Amino acid sequence: MRILVLGGTGWLGRTIAIAAVARGHAVVCLARGGSGPVAEGAVLVRADREHPEAYVVVSDERWDVVVDVARRPDHVRSAIAALAADRYVLVSTGNVYADPGTPHQDETATLLDPGAEPADPGEAYGMGKVLCERAVLDAFGDRALIARAGLIGGPGDASGRSGWWPWRFAHPTGVAVLVPDAADRPTEVVDVRDLAAWLVRAAEEGIGGVFDAVGQEVPFGEHLATAQAVARFAGGLATAPEGWLAEQGVAEWAGPRSLPLWLADPGWQGFASRDGSRAREVGLVHRPLAETLRDVLAWERTQPAHPHGAGLSDAEERDLLRLLATS
Repeated sequence: MRILVLGGTGWLGRTIAIAAVARGHAVVCLARGGSGPVAEGAVLVRADREHPEAYVVVSDERWDVVVDVARRPDHVRSAIAALAADRYVLVSTGNVYADPGTPHQDETATLLDPGAEPADPGEAYGMGKVLCERAVLDAFGDRALIARAGLIGGPGDASGRSGWWPWRFAHPTGVAVLVPDAADRPTEVVDVRDLAAWLVRAAEEGIGGVFDAVGQEVPFGEHLATAQAVARFAGGLATAPEGWLAEQGVAEWAGPRSLPLWLADPGWQGFASRDGSRAREVGLVHRPLAETLRDVLAWERTQPAHPHGAGLSDAEERDLLRLLATS
């Protein structure tokens, strides 16, 4: 097949291009090229989707598949208008759902209303993706595949969410690692390589429709135990109450001064607990969590600074461990 990847030099786009090249497809990546190198075997066409003539170089060809990871509806609409394609694959997000709190919902759950004023940046992102989905489905119908990805992890995860725990267990600040008292909270990480491979295979097979492309649900405690095993951590856990962590200004999920993947807010716990069975029924295959965490740890060890994107610094964790011991 001839595959055009829009934005093919960033983490996910490049992984998709790698998977497509490995399966013998002719791959062109249209991107500014500032996020990283193009996949070996793919062709890079430098273009900025902000520019009205961005698609000129690739608009005179017919593409078997266009793969788009855009979050802006205007970028998606302009691509649809300019390109001749048989099929369109859009990587969307679980942030499109109106209710991120209820666990085990599927693709029939109610979406955000893009006409409403977003209450926070996360909703703005989700509303934009809702509009992206509408544009693709209106133009391509059952020739479109919408993959509503959950938390994507694995080697290359610059957000730090999937890599921080194995890295921390491999580089403890003392005899114990600080963890939240949240062993039963859900986690759901889809390996970027598994997601990319499935998207390419689904395009080959002409699969259309809307799918929650999420990982296998794993309790937080089990996720931590896997990270400990991968890092060969022989120390202990300093388990802190969730309320105490919040009082100390420790953030959930991601970002500075956080404990990644931890979701204490019941209004968001369904985000890491979606029913991904429909995607698995049509070929989404998950590697063992231990493999994902082992490989992301190897990648984390190549990074110049920690934490990046998420987690506690060494000094922050030491201070919190001292406070916890005296509380």
